[in-house]
Amino acid sequence: MDEQRRPRRPSFQDPAALEALGQPSDPIAELHAAHETAAVLLRTGRAAEDPAVTARLVALSDEIGLDTLADLWASRPARTLPGVLWRLYLLREWVSTDPHGAAREYAAGIRFTEPNHAVAGVEPPGPDEVRRVADEILRGAFSGDFAVALERAAAFCHVVASGRADVTVGTRAVFQALRLQDMAGDLTSSAALWRAGKLK
Repeated sequence: MDEQRRPRRPSFQDPAALEALGQPSDPIAELHAAHETAAVLLRTGRAAEDPAVTARLVALSDEIGLDTLADLWASRPARTLPGVLWRLYLLREWVSTDPHGAAREYAAGIRFTEPNHAVAGVEPPGPDEVRRVADEILRGAFSGDFAVALERAAAFCHVVASGRADVTVGTRAVFQALRLQDMAGDLTSSAALWRAGKLK
């Protein structure tokens, strides 16, 4: 009969040893990094009075790559500061990558969501205009009222989601429209949290 094995106490491993073993990095450190970088970025942008600094922050994903921002922020909940900044950059990236598709879906959604169209402010709804508004939303996050920028992004998502559900065929389009509606809800809730001083 085999002897019963006694449990061993876990041993401490320093981060370099864990990395050498292929262990994932410390999740607590990743959480702190996500929230700290988001807070510093927003604080820096809101303190800067130089339009060149704001323009550089708006184009941050062009400079360092969307994947880098995803590594930092994409895993955080939607109603947190890193989660909401991730969604703003993701929205801008999508519109920049497919301005014709975004404009087509936006134009189709206007008749269903006229109040949201007024808030989003894409006029007329063409490729250049949706790109301009996506940049304006992110610029507003750094140089204007952050809550208003989030509400404008939410309104944009509502209009596009309605248009996508109307003009795009297939269940995939329906699920994408639902995800955009969820994103709009998260952005609206985050705006309320920001006003209450609770968006961390």
